[in-house]
Amino acid sequence: MDRSERMGTDKAAVSRREVLAQAAGAALAGPLLLSRADRAVGASKAAGKRPNILLIMTDQQFADVMSCRMGRQYLHTPAMDSLAASGTLFTRAYSSNPLCMPLRNSLFTGRYPHETRVTRNANPQGGLDVANLPCMGAYFRNAGYETAYFGKWHLCFNQKNAREHGFDVMNQGKSKDGPDARAADGATAFIARAHDKPFLLVASFLNPHNICEWARRLAGRKQGLNCGEIGEPPALDRLPPAPANLDPPRDEPDGMTLIRRAYQVPDGSFPVAKFTADDWRRHRWGYYRMTELVDAEIARLLAALRKAGLEEDTLVVFTSDHGDCAGAHRFNQKTVFYEESARVPMIVSWKGRTPAGTCDKLVNTGVDILPTLLDSAGADIPAKLPGRSLLGLAMGKSVPEWRDFVIVQNDMCQTGTVDGLRPTMQGRMIRTARYKYCVYSRGQRRESLVDLQADPLETTDLAGQPAHRDTLLAHRQMLARFAKEHNDKLAAELLADDVKPIPW
Repeated sequence: MDRSERMGTDKAAVSRREVLAQAAGAALAGPLLLSRADRAVGASKAAGKRPNILLIMTDQQFADVMSCRMGRQYLHTPAMDSLAASGTLFTRAYSSNPLCMPLRNSLFTGRYPHETRVTRNANPQGGLDVANLPCMGAYFRNAGYETAYFGKWHLCFNQKNAREHGFDVMNQGKSKDGPDARAADGATAFIARAHDKPFLLVASFLNPHNICEWARRLAGRKQGLNCGEIGEPPALDRLPPAPANLDPPRDEPDGMTLIRRAYQVPDGSFPVAKFTADDWRRHRWGYYRMTELVDAEIARLLAALRKAGLEEDTLVVFTSDHGDCAGAHRFNQKTVFYEESARVPMIVSWKGRTPAGTCDKLVNTGVDILPTLLDSAGADIPAKLPGRSLLGLAMGKSVPEWRDFVIVQNDMCQTGTVDGLRPTMQGRMIRTARYKYCVYSRGQRRESLVDLQADPLETTDLAGQPAHRDTLLAHRQMLARFAKEHNDKLAAELLADDVKPIPW
């Protein structure tokens, strides 16, 4: 693990007005479990004390969209930076499915999307099998924790049925400044009240998801920003650059090329087909402002912990459900397997306990976060959960046996009609230490292979090159093994018949 020093510290904030003012100024500028003896919470357990847990989620934030990762020239996120400065930042953390509902239902049950059957932003046919897929809140309520949830839901559990999902406190704040302000109001009030037992608190924020509306506004539509307006983009010389990987990858699978066209039909949700490089610069400027807005709300939570004297008694986990391409490969939004969509921020911070640094172990946030939280609480991790606890890694402990790959799933269905066809396409991605392999359900060339070590911007697809055939076959075999071990029938189908062409 690289114990490199993290930059940036969070300044104390006691009100939303103050932290937003600071942000505005910046805008201008099959598990192998750790033994209980190895658990970092051992000392506190021995003293009869378990940590509070604060899970902070943003929506649609790419892993590197924090100033501790990209510097402060175009973005300043002091609250996120402060978590990185006091904890472990996982640099290779991936969403189990880069779309809101699939990831969230995966994360809160600890199961893969093909197990929850939530692969789109909709309830699965017949509903979620809540009897066999307990929610995070239920796990922690049964472990003796006080449970609270504020902000965006997007889970298939009945929000009004606390017996089903396990979260007992869910009343939001009353701020007129939008859903993120209300979520922070509720969460900070919860932190401030008296607690006679440890708590699990989820703060689920919407931004920078408003980038969806911002993109449509840049395309000429009337769109509001429900988490707060950000003003007009400045002159070109003050805008961030267009992405270095603006163009589609060389030899991209034909299915992905068609999906891009179908996503970006003029009357669809992603009308960015005619965006110029300068349009993407304005788009990115807005993306960074929205990230700063949500960072200001996160600052309020961290300030509340300090004010309540709970900072050193609380494990904080920060992540996002998925990223946003923000012009990479001429995509915006999510669902695709490109890094900007699939790789997400992941920080585990326990003030005074977690050493500051980064870890490059492969992480699947959909299946790894729940085991991590249960582990930190000293609770049993059910054998049916496929993920791994990250707690040992976060505490700087040596964990010699780790996974060789992570799997990401998707269902690209938010399409319009092109050439008389409304195409949809599912896929599986396998990320190993060096490579990313993807296979899709449709197309003449259904596979892609990228050397992320030599080509981190994913500019060239190597799947059709004979020199990389052995690597491609090795990744097929790993995916086939996963499909068998985890009963992923679609993955097996995608690999059948030597991945032959499947026309639309």
